[in-house]
Amino acid sequence: MPGKAFIFSAPSGSGKTTIVKHLLESNKDLGFSISASTRDRRGRTEQDGKDYHFLTPEDFKRKIDSDEFIEWEEV
Repeated sequence: MPGKAFIFSAPSGSGKTTIVKHLLESNKDLGFSISASTRDRRGRTEQDGKDYHFLTPEDFKRKIDSDEFIEWEEV
């Protein structure tokens, strides 16, 4: 998909989700990209493919090697 990626990065609880939800509701030309993570799900509310794509470290590395991410970081 051609276009630009806007990345919202800030500490937990700073309002990223609130801002992104507002932007998505007010501009139908925007879409949401679901992040990938190797961490475990938090509680029972996070859903694979909705909140994050939960991957094994091996799958994550394969996607990096295949250039499947716009950006990635190992922390």
